Amino acid sequence: MSIEHRLNHIAGQLRGNGEVLLNSVDAHTGAPLPFAFHQATGDEVEAAVLAAEAAYPAYRATGPAQRAAFLEAIANELDALGDDFIQHVMQETALPQARIRGERARTSNQLRLFAEVVRRGDFYAARIDRALPQRAPLPRPDLRQYRIGVGPVAVFGASNFPLAFSTAGGDTASALAAGCPVVFKAHSGHMLTAAHVAAAIDRAVASSGVPAGVFNMIYGAGVGEALVKHPAIQAVGFTGSLRGGRALCDMAAARPQPIPVFAEMSSINPVIVLPQALQVRGEQVASELAASVVLGCGQFCTNPGLVVGIKSPQFEHFVQTLTAHMADQGPQTMLNAGTLRSYQTGVQHLLAHPGVQHLAGQPQTGQQAQPQLFKADVSLLLNGDPLLQEEVFGPTTVVVEVADARALGEALRHLQGQLTATLIAEPEDLQAFASLVPLLERKAGRLLLNGYPTGVEVSDAMVHGGPYPATSDARGTSVGTLAIDRFLRPVCFQNYPDALLPDALKNDNPLGIARLLDGVSSRGTV
Repeated sequence: MSIEHRLNHIAGQLRGNGEVLLNSVDAHTGAPLPFAFHQATGDEVEAAVLAAEAAYPAYRATGPAQRAAFLEAIANELDALGDDFIQHVMQETALPQARIRGERARTSNQLRLFAEVVRRGDFYAARIDRALPQRAPLPRPDLRQYRIGVGPVAVFGASNFPLAFSTAGGDTASALAAGCPVVFKAHSGHMLTAAHVAAAIDRAVASSGVPAGVFNMIYGAGVGEALVKHPAIQAVGFTGSLRGGRALCDMAAARPQPIPVFAEMSSINPVIVLPQALQVRGEQVASELAASVVLGCGQFCTNPGLVVGIKSPQFEHFVQTLTAHMADQGPQTMLNAGTLRSYQTGVQHLLAHPGVQHLAGQPQTGQQAQPQLFKADVSLLLNGDPLLQEEVFGPTTVVVEVADARALGEALRHLQGQLTATLIAEPEDLQAFASLVPLLERKAGRLLLNGYPTGVEVSDAMVHGGPYPATSDARGTSVGTLAIDRFLRPVCFQNYPDALLPDALKNDNPLGIARLLDGVSSRGTV
């Protein structure tokens, strides 16, 4: 379905019936754009979920070749979107053209990566334990296990990545790869962008021959609860605030049948600068860190929001240099007015706290975010003050100075769960502070050495997750091929005849996949 068809269809449904229209908004000016979208009703949420439920049996049964081709068709349709698409995303999000084109490439490439995962077949995690009829004292039955998609998945679009974490983003791609239809709730900050991408998915559905209900999109405020509580929904993917993610978790847990919510929510991504690194390259680190803090107006879930170092003349000089670099950073337009308001509130909380010193940054006025730098007393961490644990989403970071190596370990032990934790270190530092690594393993999903957390590679080995409150379930990731695991569950067949087994478990291994056969990896037949 073309974008014009989708919008005209929506407008045709709305004429004269008095239903609520939701306007897309220009992120630069706050003015409504000439596109309106339909606030979904309860009946329409129900219809979307039932369409996904109806599509599930046939879609789950698709073979790897067809499912992979579908994912690649979505990627091709995204790549084919024209200049009008780019202009609309720029209008809605204030993101520059280069960022949008790069994010589109990431989005289509991760779809193609999941297509490779589907063809590879390891997501089935097939295991076969052949019968041992002569075993004493009891024979062993024939046991065969593989994984299937859990069922329809509700996905909530993120504000900060209108493509890579939104309509056809990582949650949608991994759910579709797992064999799960998706009901997608469009983010209010970029509804027109979502419409473009949804139309691209519609075209891929039509050309690939997969069931029509495999992807469904709804708009509007107040529809999330009905979506999460619908009994046909079997899992939820969410990227957003701690408050929003926790609310979804509570709704899902309160259902008669509780379901998992995979929510990425809040992280301050500590950067620990160690003494020898400051001695060797402190000014370089200050410059690089400032650039990471303000990259993309700080609107990344991996933005470095806390910088920790040990008291010394070198650390004092580093902080002075970082202050100068942050003072030189200009204001930037944020994704939307709501994001700016949230940022201003977070900055005000830091400014008002008696244990926090403001080091750099202009007052927050006008319609753009001013980068800010603060220094906080370590007692805020040690005494459980929530201020330093709360993410300020935007171009801001907080410096904390500790007395010595022992105090550094103690401060880090008081941190909550994080997406990332970074060490800036020289070889001598790594020897002297080796004990920090197992500590940080308990705190974060990704540990960086001499890099900066902004920027997440989409690959097999990537983890974009972490202990609460970074995510609601530290066993998963929302970026990388391991993301598919969130939407799969194991099923075991005992003593089934070969003809009734799924292809992944048949004796002759028609998919040609690697399987664990009596405890040994094999692509052979049984």
